[in-house]
Order: sequence, then structure tokens, then C-alpha cells
Amino acid sequence: CLATLIIMLVGDTYTLINYVSFINYLCYGVTIIGLIVLRWKKPKIFRPIKVNLLIPITYLAFWAFLLIFSLYSEPIVCGVGLIIISTGVPVFFLGVYWRNKPKCVNRLIESMTCWGQKLCFVVYPQCGSAEEE
Repeated sequence: CLATLIIMLVGDTYTLINYVSFINYLCYGVTIIGLIVLRWKKPKIFRPIKVNLLIPITYLAFWAFLLIFSLYSEPIVCGVGLIIISTGVPVFFLGVYWRNKPKCVNRLIESMTCWGQKLCFVVYPQCGSAEEE
């Protein structure tokens, strides 16, 4: 969000749309790859919707073409998009990967989550952490 706000202040909206489009298509492709990997590694788990694997494989072929073409035609825009995505790596390590956080960090993360949920009306805020229950 911070990177997006900075780009909005510095650049134009068309450039921001290009960054976000590249990021979206990259994430869609990674999601489809995950679907195929799960179908291959865990074929017996319950799936409410199951499609023929030809559909995601065809999608991936078109996705790869569009992604390679985007990287070839606008490498700077794609590079900035990758930089925007990589800003989430420290957040992942601080919030998910780091298991033995001090209590003050856990409380800070909990309060930020609760504040964000209240601000965006996305999830009913829960009091207390999941670790306490």
C-alpha cells in the first residue's frame, strides 16, 4: 500500500495500472501453477469444483506468452512491478515466518490486524489471539 501511495504521488495513473496489471497476471499464473501442483501431489483431496487439466494448462500457455511479451516490451514497468511485489517479503518474514516473536510484537500485529479489519469492514474483529485459545 505504501509503494502504491508513493507511485500515485509521483507518477501517473496509467503507469500504476500497468504495474498492477503485471502483478495481477503474475499472481494469477502462480495460482494456476499451484492448482496443477496440488492436483498432481494430492489427487485424492476433496474439491468442490474439478475441471479438466487441459483448461489450466492452456491458460498457462497463454499466460506465459503474455508475461514474456510484457517482460520484453516493457521491462522497466515489469521490474517495478516485481519490486512492488518484493516489498511484501519483509512483511511475510516478520508476520508469518518468525514464530517466536516477543509479546509486544504479537500485540502490535494483533492491534494492527484488528484496526485494519474495523477500517475495511472485512472480518468481525476477534478479541485475544489464536495462540491463547
